[in-house]
Amino acid sequence: MFVLNPDPYSTPVYRIGTFVTQSIARNSKLEASWSEVAINYLNQRFGSDNWILTINGREAMALAMQSLNLSKTANTTILTPSNNFYISGCVTSTIEKYCHWNREKGDQSDAYFVNHEFGYLYQDMEALTKENIPIIEDCCTTFFSQNENKKIGKYGDFSVYSFSKFFSIQIGGLLVSNKEKITDKLRHASQLTEQEKHYILKVIGFEISMKDEILAQRNTIWQYATKQYQEFGFSLRFPSEKDVIPSLILLNNHGIIKDLVAHKDYLNKHGIQNSVFYGEDAFFVPCHQNLNETDVDYIFSVTKNYKLNHDSK
Repeated sequence: MFVLNPDPYSTPVYRIGTFVTQSIARNSKLEASWSEVAINYLNQRFGSDNWILTINGREAMALAMQSLNLSKTANTTILTPSNNFYISGCVTSTIEKYCHWNREKGDQSDAYFVNHEFGYLYQDMEALTKENIPIIEDCCTTFFSQNENKKIGKYGDFSVYSFSKFFSIQIGGLLVSNKEKITDKLRHASQLTEQEKHYILKVIGFEISMKDEILAQRNTIWQYATKQYQEFGFSLRFPSEKDVIPSLILLNNHGIIKDLVAHKDYLNKHGIQNSVFYGEDAFFVPCHQNLNETDVDYIFSVTKNYKLNHDSK
């Protein structure tokens, strides 16, 4: 059985990101040599002069926007594969520091910010590149997802990543420049300390060495979780595709949960980070390699209990 409606000081913690408390002890004991593994991987994937570490994905995005040198009156058009109006406030508030933003392509578009949403890919990247305006690819939830051309993260002038979405770490982002080498000015623009950079690199290096195992575990948990939700009547918001590694489970609700906001609050009170996919009858919950089948059972049981004991009243 699972304890439901626990004392607030005794709730578990299930995050969208992969960091768990036990990661602190493990990460602190990692050998310095793992940094070289990360550097070699990043150099091979992005080019030795084309990437810098950042505090997080937001700082990477801010540095990319700053580098575009857009006027304050310019418009950055935000594009997503769902075409839903839902977009993180982290994205919009960062863009607003440099220019305006909108959600529709057209004559008002001076740059594109393409959010590969929850690990799912925006499909019209080739067409965007032909418009000859700047592009930033938001790959924060898309570190491992790729298209058949293996070009995701390489279409834009810049691509930005967030390590905490896929690795067991509390800090770290990545800014990649695809058109030009990273300038010395940009290389020293991040607020990361050298100690923090070293810490990020050794954690990433250690986990990159286990890439195959990590992806296999994510797939195992994904298959186990989606089966339960689908049998209850929910369905996947995006179809499963080869080489697409989702950062979470995004589910169509089909009216099963009557009040998704109340359901969101109920899950939060049980220690489960989640949200409504606002603008649609959909919601999302965690799904990653640091969950096991019992964790999935618990998360699903909280939704099931809410439906059976609260939503039906």
